[in-house]
Amino acid sequence: MNDLITPSKRITSVDLLRGLIMVIMALDHTRDFTHDGALKADPLDVATTTPVLFFTRWITHFCAPLFVFLAGVSAWLSGRSKTPAALGSFLIKRGLWLILVEIVLMTLILTADPGYHMLVLAVIWAIGFSMIILGLLVRGSYLLIFILGALLFLFHNVTDYMDIPQTGVASAVWGVLMTSRGLILPIAPGHVILSSYAILPWTGVLMLGYCAGRIFTVEPLQRKRILVNTGTAAILLFIILRYVNGYGDPAHWEVFPTAMQTFLSFINTTKYPPSLLFLCMTIGPGLLLLAAFENKTSKILSVYGRVPFFYYVTHFFLIRVISIVMFYAQGYGANDVVSPFFHYRPADMGVPLWGVYVIWISVVAALYLPCKWFGAYKQQDKQKVWLSYL
Repeated sequence: MNDLITPSKRITSVDLLRGLIMVIMALDHTRDFTHDGALKADPLDVATTTPVLFFTRWITHFCAPLFVFLAGVSAWLSGRSKTPAALGSFLIKRGLWLILVEIVLMTLILTADPGYHMLVLAVIWAIGFSMIILGLLVRGSYLLIFILGALLFLFHNVTDYMDIPQTGVASAVWGVLMTSRGLILPIAPGHVILSSYAILPWTGVLMLGYCAGRIFTVEPLQRKRILVNTGTAAILLFIILRYVNGYGDPAHWEVFPTAMQTFLSFINTTKYPPSLLFLCMTIGPGLLLLAAFENKTSKILSVYGRVPFFYYVTHFFLIRVISIVMFYAQGYGANDVVSPFFHYRPADMGVPLWGVYVIWISVVAALYLPCKWFGAYKQQDKQKVWLSYL
């Protein structure tokens, strides 16, 4: 019983898994802004991609679902020493803070446009909004949160068979909540919102992550068994439903001329919005990794895993600085700065894929000491309330 989690004890498996996905996450963001082919072709287009390029993109699919799921786990763990009312208030305030950061800070970093001609609503927005919803529900029953989370997780793809409004306010609201994939909403002359993360499917992931937090109060062997069984069940559900090629993902897999292409098509599930099969394919192995990381340590990965918000913002900032330096180094000038979406990002700019890997490793390495410093700072100054929102 001494291994049970107490409110003051960090969970190394969560830190390790979160650190791993934070490191992998930077690969895709580096590719977005520095690969010379990122804006020319879809790396997941089985007919035109290469296995190396496909898996460079595909491996990063695990990041957003596990990032959101672990945010839910962290919400439950942080609430162990709070009353339901205090936890609800904290989650609502943190959700509002995350939305503000997404709109003001992350939009500026991503677009490099101080005029804010496009507001980007991505994963931080989805987590923030989902935290507000969770904050409103934590004063109720744990069972209600689990049921709502499971319903959203398992059945949100019912919308694939519905007649969705295509125009007007109803279309915009429906898109933001359930179906958006790069939904562009005009808000003023010359200003738009880019909504790329539909809220409610991710809310289901956050809710189930919150409910999974209870797993860390049971005896370690039982906890490991639950994680393995649940993760295996999710993977099997993915394989069965994907093979049937029916419910669970709007993009069906196809048979291609080669076995490799057919396999790539099989695992090429839909992220925007996240389909049931996409979530099972990614969260299932994540649960197995949580079980495998039980009682394991890694000084490197844990450094990133303990400060996910700090790492997320700073790694994007560093990648954008590198991309702007690359912009000028490759001969582009003032006339090439402005683009419809992300400034300083012409379609022809960038380096080959091997160069993306070099930049990615350099970015992750450069952030090690800053993340280590910030993690130590948070530990030393726990009494500062504002740090709990980072």
